[in-house]
Amino acid sequence: MVSAKRILKLFGIIYYLIVCSNFMVGSLATCVTRRCLANKLVAMELFSPPMPPECTITVNLTSIQYETLSVDTKTLRFSSRIRIDMEWNDPDLAWIDTEYEFPEIMLPVDKIWTPDITVDNAVKTDVKPVSTDILLRRDGTVQYGIQLYTTVVCGINLFNYPFVQDACPVALNGWNENNCGLDLIYGNVSSVGENRGEWLTKSVELHRDKQNLDRNYLYVSMSTNPFNTIVTLILPSVLIMLADLGSFALPLDGGKRSSFKITLVLSFTMSLLILTDHLPDTGLCSPLIRYHFCFCLIVLVMSLLTSMVFSRFADSGTIFSCRHSKPCELSNTDRKNEIKKGVSTISDDVAAKDASIQKIVNFVENIEKRDKETKKRHEYASRFDRACFWGYLCLDIVYVICVIGITRTEFCKINNLDFWI
Repeated sequence: MVSAKRILKLFGIIYYLIVCSNFMVGSLATCVTRRCLANKLVAMELFSPPMPPECTITVNLTSIQYETLSVDTKTLRFSSRIRIDMEWNDPDLAWIDTEYEFPEIMLPVDKIWTPDITVDNAVKTDVKPVSTDILLRRDGTVQYGIQLYTTVVCGINLFNYPFVQDACPVALNGWNENNCGLDLIYGNVSSVGENRGEWLTKSVELHRDKQNLDRNYLYVSMSTNPFNTIVTLILPSVLIMLADLGSFALPLDGGKRSSFKITLVLSFTMSLLILTDHLPDTGLCSPLIRYHFCFCLIVLVMSLLTSMVFSRFADSGTIFSCRHSKPCELSNTDRKNEIKKGVSTISDDVAAKDASIQKIVNFVENIEKRDKETKKRHEYASRFDRACFWGYLCLDIVYVICVIGITRTEFCKINNLDFWI
């Protein structure tokens, strides 16, 4: 009886040993692959950040790649794409060499904690991971990459548009609150796509706020490519102004000059209406090109009015319209009719009396007097017209000199770092 109990107990011990050995062999068999180790780390559900004693997580931004996508001069906003490669250490994700021989594995990006990089002066930010997986090393070092699409408000100085050279900050920082948060270490900063579109990215540099050393920002220097604006806006206005100066060579009488100047004014006005969408909006620094168009339009209208006044003066001797027929000068048709009438009177009354001859003499003298007065008025009008031509020419030269001098001087300064309180 005793021997039977011992035999049963011995069989129980052997069965337990066999089951335990099978479990251990099975568990070891499932942990010889990277996927097994990755599943084990995912099962830990480490969604919260590491908690070191100093409550600050050091994140190394190994590479920052900046690219300007677009610049909206109407709303003074510019959009950019920033690719950031970063790494940090999470001790809870490390493993021992003797247990697992893998130097590195890959984990899903949404299964562990990742740093949150923010842009302090952004009105819109969209963060997308470069890949759905992240790289994890044996010592707990995590490598992660994101693409950050951001829209930043920037008071670009457009006073010298289209010759604009300005810089805008992109405050790239991490979350910090009460001595807890991220301690960012910035690495290499570079830019791509510098010569795309109208706006050119000249340089991207990392700067630090002088008042608060924990605040850092990318200082993006930009400039415009003025060729398109010069061809579509500035060059047509300059050519119209030159055509207006050349119109002084047209005669005052006949109305040809006034018609030509009216055409110039209408053409300039229509071009402004068509191209008004291409002009930048009036912000803190209103573009000088708006004042340029205003000056050109005023000069064209004044030139038109002076030509009309001089034409009127050369034709009738007054700048006002005639209200009565007597003060008004006779037209060329009336003058020809009177000459024909006088000639017929001479031919019909060859043997007329001395009184008739005296009447004819007086008539001829009146015609000569009128011709002298008309010639005198034309001379005065031509002198005033030449004076106006030289006056407009000098005004244009002085205007060009003033514009060049103004563009060389800084009339407007904008503080783009006022978003930090």
